[in-house]
Amino acid sequence: MENMAGKKPALVWAVNLSAAALVLLWLIPTVGLFVTSFRDKDQIIASGWWNAFFSSEQTERFRTDPATQTQVGAEWVIEGTALPPGSSEISAWGTKTTEPGAYAPGETVDLGDGVNLTVNADGTYKMVSPVEFDDDQRIFAQAEVPPSFSLNGYSRVLMGEGIGQAFFNTATVAIPATIIPILMAAFAAYALAWMPFKARGFLIAVIVGLLVVPLQLALIPMKLLHSSLGIQGFLGVWLAHAGFGLPLAIYLLRNYMAGLPRDIIENARVDGATEFQIFFKIILPLSFPALASFSIFQFLWTWNDLLVAKVFLPTKDQEVLTVAIAKMMGSKGGEWDLLAVAAFVSIVVPLIVFFSLQRFLVRGLLSGSVK
Repeated sequence: MENMAGKKPALVWAVNLSAAALVLLWLIPTVGLFVTSFRDKDQIIASGWWNAFFSSEQTERFRTDPATQTQVGAEWVIEGTALPPGSSEISAWGTKTTEPGAYAPGETVDLGDGVNLTVNADGTYKMVSPVEFDDDQRIFAQAEVPPSFSLNGYSRVLMGEGIGQAFFNTATVAIPATIIPILMAAFAAYALAWMPFKARGFLIAVIVGLLVVPLQLALIPMKLLHSSLGIQGFLGVWLAHAGFGLPLAIYLLRNYMAGLPRDIIENARVDGATEFQIFFKIILPLSFPALASFSIFQFLWTWNDLLVAKVFLPTKDQEVLTVAIAKMMGSKGGEWDLLAVAAFVSIVVPLIVFFSLQRFLVRGLLSGSVK
């Protein structure tokens, strides 16, 4: 009875629930970042992104201006408005940081030395003193602010902060740095899989050994080599990414191609097909899952790279997204709205690439990593 048809074992349900939990853990921060990118700094500080579609209570600080005071009879009067942006009336007000909502709208408070302050529900205030004001007064106003979203952060970040240029620089780096190693690795993988020649086993062993070479170990020697050869700019970073990505690409593609049916290759050779015809018309179409899986990894790596871009692209006009966002973290660490916009802009393209090719990812990795 326990193995009746249509009844799933408990392990299957556990796996499904675990997969769903992992998807939620990945999806929730992404959705939160997307929603946050359309909110302003005050809203981000006042409430979490999950409250973005509801009204929130915000506290805004204002200061009276002694330069606007007028004398009315024997008294000096300062009038103005203390109303948080986006609200029509206040719910409470105060004069101290520790008690920003200590008083109700319309209540008159004695501030000492004969100074009285009244803040109305519409935000207008009136401060009266028997002597001339020589200093300002803080007023904290609390109000229910309706939800609001805008594209101001995107326009400011893309146009004013240089993220737009960094976005195109990142695409200029990532696209060729993905295509170049795939083309080179495809030819090498086919030769190692289907063309017998001397030292083929030794070359495969060398490629496997290169998989464990740390990036940091080869970065400076490669930079010195490029400098001695006069290679710089985008060409230098393309070659660097291609060199670091080739061992994994050749390993995956070679194992995948070696697992293709031998009869297809032999029949093509019997029919008179050349090695180039076999490669382009048979091997490449059948190897698309492996090509797609490596493309995802290589593109995500080059798009999100900071270290290689920092070393090989030192000039400001060649900054990529990771470098530009790192600088924003230092200069605009308190402007969360701009940082959220910049972060979301940096992950839009990787998300599109991943979801477009993800159906090939597992199939290509499993076929290319285990023979």
